[in-house]
Amino acid sequence: MEQSPRSDTRGAKARVALFGVTGYTGLELIEILLRHPSVELTYLASRREELPVVSDIFPRLRGRCDARTAPIDLDAVAEAADVALLALPHLVSKQHVPELLERGLTVLDLSADYRLKDASVYERYYGEPHTDAGNLAQAVYGLPELYGDELRGARLVAVPGCYPTAAILAAAPLVCSDWPVVEEVTVDAKTGVSGGGRSPKLAFHFPEANESVKPYNVGIHRHQPEMEAVLSDVGDRTVAVDFVPHLVPMDRGILATVYVHLDEEVGEADIQARFEKFYAGQPFVRVRPLGDCPATKDVAYTNYCDIGLKALWSRDGRTKVTVMSAIDNLLKGASGQAVEDMNLVLGFPRTAGLV
Repeated sequence: MEQSPRSDTRGAKARVALFGVTGYTGLELIEILLRHPSVELTYLASRREELPVVSDIFPRLRGRCDARTAPIDLDAVAEAADVALLALPHLVSKQHVPELLERGLTVLDLSADYRLKDASVYERYYGEPHTDAGNLAQAVYGLPELYGDELRGARLVAVPGCYPTAAILAAAPLVCSDWPVVEEVTVDAKTGVSGGGRSPKLAFHFPEANESVKPYNVGIHRHQPEMEAVLSDVGDRTVAVDFVPHLVPMDRGILATVYVHLDEEVGEADIQARFEKFYAGQPFVRVRPLGDCPATKDVAYTNYCDIGLKALWSRDGRTKVTVMSAIDNLLKGASGQAVEDMNLVLGFPRTAGLV
């Protein structure tokens, strides 16, 4: 039987276990948690057989985190931690989440295993049935700007993908508006090579990626149904997304250009005001002045999403709104957002460890 969440997670220090410490997102999580005032990193779990010392994998951690990684032993994790952050590959997280929940831990999963509520959609895009479909219903989608209330006290959080974070934050104020929106959103997005993870892949090899821009997985990218599901949920209508991702030769960052058509003429000042009101009080979304375009360097190594917009009118009375958003794919698109979610879940200040 699933246990109740542990009451001591809201004490002076929350004990945190980290799964998947040797990837880029694992490194970023360690960096954030080391400076977080209200958590203690108590278990570093690795799937590697040799169980390396984490500072041997990432020399920048020497003298700050020299612990040896440990095997994925869920009983040992349950003894050592109250919260589990899973930076594991897709299809792997769902093997551990049910047992972690049964042991009373709060789980934040950075993979895609709990982002899609429809198990059949998950199977279509990830190639195998979801073996923990029962927990899909309780998973809270970890985009704080849209689901902040649901995150407070949640037991299982599905941390959003990097592309969906940038695209959804750009489109949500329009999809949620009272203006009639053509129910199709076009997303043109670029990512740096760290988006492919730390494991070697030919397309991300330096001679392949350098001095080149390449679209990939057009029409079949796994983040497309995630965007559609969330925008349809928050907009209370069916929203189709046409998504074209591109690989660009930079280390980190995502720039998404999102096109939304309104079925009436709406002034730019009104649209700008809509975005500013929608994100008022949100500490990690910065709406730029009208027509001011964000750049990935503006948000690199931060948990911010910068948004800029421009609107044009067509002869048929429609308004085409172009929204540009920039995030760091490893922070607001992954590890930073996971900690932001954890802060909301545990009742810590939302910016703790992140500013």
